[in-house]
Amino acid sequence: MADRLCDEILAGKYKDDDRIPSVREYAVLLEVNANTAMKTYDFLAREHIIYNKRGLGYFVTPGARAQILEQRRHEFLERQLPELFRQMQLLGLGIEDVVGKWQHLNR
Repeated sequence: MADRLCDEILAGKYKDDDRIPSVREYAVLLEVNANTAMKTYDFLAREHIIYNKRGLGYFVTPGARAQILEQRRHEFLERQLPELFRQMQLLGLGIEDVVGKWQHLNR
């Protein structure tokens, strides 16, 4: 759930200080228990991605998009990219194979 909400912030669905769905609304939308949604919102609030205005709901923290981008880029470079390189080596793929595929997909 946290990843989905972060994806929506990255995609521009929610911008700085935009209200996001209530815990119950998001739980219904994703068909999960409201307690699960509440734990997700608490986690995102601790990470300063969202904040609560008592009586009004949850909102996107200014700068949250940049923070999410920074965290995800770090995760990609430190965890996913090394695994990708390992797989490439095992499969005998070179960087030119990846560049060719990248160019083909971005036409």
